[in-house]
Amino acid sequence: MSQAPHHPVDTDAPLNNFSHCHAGILRHLDSFGELPDLLAPAQRARAVTEDIVKFFRAAAFEHHDEEERELFTAVLAAATPGEERERVQQMIDALTREHRDIEAQWNRLEPDLKKFAKGQPADVDGEAVRRLVAQYKAHARFEEMEFLPLSEQILGRNGNHMAALGLSLHMRHQPAFLAHM
Repeated sequence: MSQAPHHPVDTDAPLNNFSHCHAGILRHLDSFGELPDLLAPAQRARAVTEDIVKFFRAAAFEHHDEEERELFTAVLAAATPGEERERVQQMIDALTREHRDIEAQWNRLEPDLKKFAKGQPADVDGEAVRRLVAQYKAHARFEEMEFLPLSEQILGRNGNHMAALGLSLHMRHQPAFLAHM
């Protein structure tokens, strides 16, 4: 049986042992002293995560559905046959693909985001978050700069089309109990 190595005790400098202990304690205390500066960003990260988890699925997924069922359908139906309708269809196809891609990205991120929001250990992919944010911003920018102005032009040619879209959206946003009256 092997014995643990024997380290000679320095009986001439017994205070060195206390000094070495203090050095280790001080190193740990230095790290601990960083904690107050780390708490605020950590608490902010949890709050941001909790907010986006509550918001994203309900708001973004519902927004995509509403665009696809109401806006895209109305604009396509009102577009002039030929080049304009083809252009609208290409835009709608691209925007719809982006909706599905954004939703798929969210679905991959959401489980870890929910854990993190609850203070549980989670491996949130920071690069995946950055990609989703960048893609959604580009998507919204394209809609704002290209698709919505074109939609306004197309639907604006016939006031009834714009009014019908407005009424449809208004009715969808009414509380459920009003629908049963």
